[in-house]
Formats: sequence, C-alpha cells, structure tokens
Amino acid sequence: MSDPRPVLASAKGVTKSFDAGRITVLRDVSFEVRAGELVALWGASGSGKSTLLHLLGGLDVPDRGDLVVCDLDPRLEADRLTLRRHRLGFVFQLHNLIPDLTVEENLRIPALAVGRPAAATAARVRELAEKVGLGHRLAHRIQDLSGGERQRTAICRALMNSPQLLLADEPTGSLDETTGQTVFNLLKELAEREKIAVVLATHERRFAEACHRIVRVRDGRLDEIAG
Repeated sequence: MSDPRPVLASAKGVTKSFDAGRITVLRDVSFEVRAGELVALWGASGSGKSTLLHLLGGLDVPDRGDLVVCDLDPRLEADRLTLRRHRLGFVFQLHNLIPDLTVEENLRIPALAVGRPAAATAARVRELAEKVGLGHRLAHRIQDLSGGERQRTAICRALMNSPQLLLADEPTGSLDETTGQTVFNLLKELAEREKIAVVLATHERRFAEACHRIVRVRDGRLDEIAG
C-alpha cells in the first residue's frame, strides 16, 4: 500500500560537484521525505549529508537534477525566500545564533522577517522557550549560555514560524554525549508535537536508529537501510 502522506521534500537525479566539477559530492541522488517523518541521513564526515541538506534548504544549487521542497523549487530565489521565511527551519551544528543578543531577541528574528504581530511573537517565544526549559533564560545573552542551551535556542528559532519541514545538520555534533542525547530527544519530541517532518544529518548510529527511516550516505550515493 502506498503511503498517503504528502511528500514535503523530493530530490530526483541530483548531482553536485565542487572545484569546477573536479570533486563530485552527490551522484544522481533521489530522495524524498513525507509529512510527519523523522528521517536520518547517516554517514561519515564528507559523505555528502550536509550538501544534500544545503540543496534542500536552498543554501546551494545542484549541477543537475530536480528539487521540490514544500511545493517550491529551492533553486529559485523567490521560492527560497518563501521557504526560509514560512515553510522551512534549519538547525546547524554550530547554532549560528547572534552571541551579543539575548535568547528572546534571537528567537524574535524569524518573526520580524515575516512581520508577525508583536503580541503573537511574544506568545510564541514564551511557548517555545518553556517547552525546552529556557523560560528563565530569555533575558540572557547567547554568549552566557551552555552549549546545550545554545542548541535548544537554535531549535526554538528554527520552529518560530511553524515550518512544515526542519533540516538539522549534525545538531549534536559539537555537544558531549549526554547533552547531545538530551538535545536529540528534545528535537524528536518537538517535531512530533509540532507535527513537522525532520531530516537529520548525523554520523552517530544511535541517533539514526531512533528515527523513522535511515538513509545511508556513502561516496555521494544514498541507500535506505533497516534501522
């Protein structure tokens, strides 16, 4: 029986190379994610995981192949803008927060970009911060937080505008084992609660096995494997 859930992200025949074509990172890749799925892109560093996420998120464009993300084409500038503002969230390994701003100020940035009303923004900031245990840290600057607190803040920022799809690029990679597990559990819980799909790039098998599907990335190719 076919899966009735809508496809949120699709790549067909995607190839990506660097250094004027001398280094091929993705080779004729086809991949899809459906609504509500938590999918792991599992592989070693340099295997092509981050490159695929960057293509899906419109941070880079493929050499050839087709991409559709939330019914938009991330190769097109106008579609990329809509994706980033309304339909897509991104969590990076190194959180990419603004260190001199407070937690609350960092969380407000995506809402400001879409002109969200102040009252609704304040309510959403409080809601997300409370969910991740940072309600008491909203007035603290990012540079004063622990690594785990920074990544929790980054997850909240990615969820601020209620995206359909979350792309997480090694979100536990710079954290110790215990904090990494906590952040992963939180990411999975929030994704289920917010009813969004997640594509998680990771080199750790334990996190991959906790996802709904595992897609192994090796030498620029994808192979779905059993958990």
